[in-house]
Amino acid sequence: MEIGLFQKQTMNLVMTTELRQAISLLQYNTISLSQFIQEQAVENPLIELEEQSIESRVEDGLSFPKKQSPGHNDNDVSPLDLIAAQDQQNFTDDLLEQAQYLNIDVKERTILRYLILNLDDNGYLPLTAAEVADQLEVNRKTVENCIGILQRLEPVGVGARNVSECLLLQANYYYPNHPLMHTVIKNYIEALANKKWKELSKQLDIPLSDVKQISDNIVALNPRPCSGLSASSLNYSYPDITIEKTESKDYSIALNDRYLPKIFLNQNYMNLKDSNPSTSNYIKENYRQYLWLIKSLEQRRSTILKITDTIVKKQHGFLEHGYSHLQPMTLKEVAESIEMHESTVSRATKNKVVRTPNGSYEMHRLFTSKLEKNNGSNVSSAQVKQLLKQLIEGEDRKKPLSDQKLAEYIDNENGITISRRTVAKYREELNILSSSKRKIIV
Repeated sequence: MEIGLFQKQTMNLVMTTELRQAISLLQYNTISLSQFIQEQAVENPLIELEEQSIESRVEDGLSFPKKQSPGHNDNDVSPLDLIAAQDQQNFTDDLLEQAQYLNIDVKERTILRYLILNLDDNGYLPLTAAEVADQLEVNRKTVENCIGILQRLEPVGVGARNVSECLLLQANYYYPNHPLMHTVIKNYIEALANKKWKELSKQLDIPLSDVKQISDNIVALNPRPCSGLSASSLNYSYPDITIEKTESKDYSIALNDRYLPKIFLNQNYMNLKDSNPSTSNYIKENYRQYLWLIKSLEQRRSTILKITDTIVKKQHGFLEHGYSHLQPMTLKEVAESIEMHESTVSRATKNKVVRTPNGSYEMHRLFTSKLEKNNGSNVSSAQVKQLLKQLIEGEDRKKPLSDQKLAEYIDNENGITISRRTVAKYREELNILSSSKRKIIV
């Protein structure tokens, strides 16, 4: 083996700044992309933007944003719905208003106000009496008294330190003459949550019917008394892609880039490119960035449209009948179809919302793994989850089906071979409890 210096020619992919930004650009949704373009315009004097007015968007056929959850139909809303309710009062303001009418001294009022302002979104107090006493340099007994005052305000259960205390406050208010229920909340709440009916019946020496009654009463209580009372701003979904059915029964695809500002080249700066060397280099570098931005935006648009076109071809049943008819489709299959890398498809579908005739969905939800049926055909995991959900909804709640029974039923009735562990995985993804926790007492 000879030691020396040799020249060798190889080809390597260099991760340049432009390439890294192009990859990031691909996974931006419409709103994030608009913000990115604005930032580029601030940094690059050659980039000139023209914001599109609401009127021009409507004339172009672009609807206003919708408040929706993925999978729900999204009908047109009035622009007035987008105006924030300035007079909407949240639970903190309501509690502070209640505190104003209490007959307490100034010191207690100050502590009570401090406690109210430290409540979390569910109405819980995340601080102990000792912590509040140290922070305000007051007597702990006074703090405990103020916490008691807070817990007598509405909604019932506010100011609790944990779930058990919250439920107990509500039980004392709604069921003052039911000491056995209070005992269950204090000492057996975990057993109740796990539906250990017989164990509770034995330890409390009461019949199962009484355990059921106590359970029903506790379930009717609200463990998050202030949840949903906050005057938070509404979240609107801006579809990045729209799929619509045409009169000829075909489907048209549109990228909702009308939200994006129009990009122009500032010719005033271009006239300075030959003035002096330093200015010329500055203008040329920014012009190169301008061209890169235009090229990257067009590449992003082309990639997303190719992916969406493939989805339309593969998911005709889904577009016609909804999510229950979603066919198995993987990122790899789409990548091979459009002759791109799987990671490119993954980035292009990330953070995107697609609007279909059956509602709006997060784009990544349209990619599902496949399960093989006994006849050799394939079925998507989404269809199996839908089937699983229907089976559990129709089961006898006195004798709920175990994961193994569900797997056997799906195999025997639908010809889909599925393991018990897969059923458990899908059930957890659907937020469905196990059979032992779905069982009820009659």
